Amino acid sequence: MVPSNFNNSINRILISLGFFISFDSVSGEETKWIAVGELHNWFSEAGCEIETGRTGQITDQQDGLRWPAFYSVQDNQAAKAMWLGAVNYFDPIVDKTYTHKVVHVGPRFIDVKNETIPVEFTLKGKYDHPNVFVDGDPSTNLQYMDAVDEVDPDLPADRILVNVMQSSMGVQMKRKIYAFVHQDHQNYFIYEYVFTNNGIYDKDGNTHQQTLEGFQVFFQYRYAISREGAVYDGNWLPQSAAWGHNTMNDVIGENPDNPAANDMFYDDGEIMRMQYSWHGYHSKADFDNIGAPNVLGNGHLGASQFVGVATLHADKSSSDNSDDLSQPSTTWYVFSDDPLTDAGTDQFNSSRMTDEYAYMTRGHPEKSQAEDVGTTFPDLYSPGGISNPGGASQGQGFGPYTLAPGDSIRIVIAEGAAGISREMCYEVGGNWMNNDNLTLPSSSTSLDWMSDNFLSSGISATDNYKNQWVFTGLDSLISTFKRARENFKNGYNIVSPPQPPALFEVNSGGDRISLTWSSESESASGFSGYKITRLKFIPDTTGFLYSVNTGTTVADTTIIKTWDISPGTNDFNDYTAQRGFDYYYYLEAYDDGSQNSGVPLFSSKFLARTNKPAYLKRPPGESLSEIRVVPNPFNLSARDLQFGISAPDRLMFLNIPPECTIRVFSERGDLINTIEHTDGSGDEAWNSVTSSRQVVVSGLYIAHFETPTGESAIRKFIVVR
Repeated sequence: MVPSNFNNSINRILISLGFFISFDSVSGEETKWIAVGELHNWFSEAGCEIETGRTGQITDQQDGLRWPAFYSVQDNQAAKAMWLGAVNYFDPIVDKTYTHKVVHVGPRFIDVKNETIPVEFTLKGKYDHPNVFVDGDPSTNLQYMDAVDEVDPDLPADRILVNVMQSSMGVQMKRKIYAFVHQDHQNYFIYEYVFTNNGIYDKDGNTHQQTLEGFQVFFQYRYAISREGAVYDGNWLPQSAAWGHNTMNDVIGENPDNPAANDMFYDDGEIMRMQYSWHGYHSKADFDNIGAPNVLGNGHLGASQFVGVATLHADKSSSDNSDDLSQPSTTWYVFSDDPLTDAGTDQFNSSRMTDEYAYMTRGHPEKSQAEDVGTTFPDLYSPGGISNPGGASQGQGFGPYTLAPGDSIRIVIAEGAAGISREMCYEVGGNWMNNDNLTLPSSSTSLDWMSDNFLSSGISATDNYKNQWVFTGLDSLISTFKRARENFKNGYNIVSPPQPPALFEVNSGGDRISLTWSSESESASGFSGYKITRLKFIPDTTGFLYSVNTGTTVADTTIIKTWDISPGTNDFNDYTAQRGFDYYYYLEAYDDGSQNSGVPLFSSKFLARTNKPAYLKRPPGESLSEIRVVPNPFNLSARDLQFGISAPDRLMFLNIPPECTIRVFSERGDLINTIEHTDGSGDEAWNSVTSSRQVVVSGLYIAHFETPTGESAIRKFIVVR
């Protein structure tokens, strides 16, 4: 029997290590992914994404905000929170007036039954994801990574997640999350929040109408950059990097009337309101860990990303919907393991809520956490001697607002990730490892700011080279948010690439791997063709070769190969595959660029993509006498030992001719199935089902093989059920 204090004991241990898993936090909330562009993330129906909230596993502390998502373990998100607060609030649930009332989603706790009550959680798409098959088997994770509920070809974005949540404070949150496939807009999400005082305070729909004073919206962003080198994956970084202990958090644009030296501006001169984070120095690394070079391998950078949020709009009031440049009103950082952020959030604890409300309305620090840390170690940052085992999170507060019954306010935020390309991660890391070809990037305002304020003095030329290239990621993130703002201000009026085919099939053969697809893409304006990309070994192959002599990377054509396919063609045979290797494919449709200043637009590489290998099957038999049926007999009790749990009823016909008709008869001569074997191999699988999809019963069966030239052979086999 588990002791009653077991969960609490485990929680205390995990907190001391910088981890946390709330046993209550995974109690039934629904999650959905948006995974159509280069940035992938999961979202919760509760309205915000808490720590380990998707799986409840400590190993998933870094889970979500994956960029570049084509490659594995590129997660940058550790936890988020959304708190809603008000002053002088009468709580009808307990018949009490609170000086400060706060309801919570995260960073480590949710109550989806009483505090934040889900109302709607719908993923809408311009089109559904394709059906992808390899050798007849489903070969895509899109069933859960892109679970589209409604298809609407007139949507302003490729995917829109509609999330409505009712809080126990009588405020309804509605957020729409926009995601795009266009290659210039696929590394950010836009969140449109509308908070409405509708007075509903419980799941039964009971209401109490009152004006909310001092209404505040407060977000926390705990970023941990990036998972690839962290303890549960590459394991070349100190352990606490996995929960963002060394994350650096900076802010620009918090004082629009008094711009700072590092403030940036949009092209129309308006100040950018932006908070961003990166992988900072770590005291327990015995190498310069900026960018997280793989010191155990080839030096490639495993944490070069910059991630963050930009405020695109915040209403001045419920009656003035113009953008308030003074919002967010709070940009103070939060210590990630502060007691106020632990699992004990309590919407009826007066003193605690007063302290939380103070967090939410703290304003702007004289220096951001990054500016205060400077060139030292953020994992050792403890101003005033405060214990800081978890590092720091971004705090972002909007308000105060007054909301009379029925009033609403709207806040629009972009969240994005950017940095140097995957190729450059290998190139820069390789040059750093080899201490050669140390050409610095071109100077810019943001790069100069980063170099002047966050590069340790006296570092080597190799470290200076690496770090400056990593720091160019800030320019990339700024450019990302400029595109996001332009998209938002133009009403999401960007052109769309062609949609992917609705069906993509890959079939292994004896002398080829055959690809076929449907033709929906060809109805797109300016459709110009398809591009097939083949990857060898694994589905996220890094297809680059680093040259020690030149210090550059080039495509490795031995493991990555592409073909352009003309319009009107919906099949392709790959005769270049080699026996003994696994191959993965993705198919993109593209246009002629006429809608995009001459630059072709491509459909998402993530949709028509295989995650099950295709391979050359064994060659056909040289004579009919070589034909075998395996296993024979087929025994139900041993089926998991035959072809595995993915094909428990499978029999194989081996060494068969490259083309033949296989007819399966019962012992008394009834035809129960006919299989046309046409792929040129010597293999054909049969899942022991009849033509009407019924599993065959025990008995003796006869397989008749006939070639196009009329040659034939018979084999008997037994099924034991």
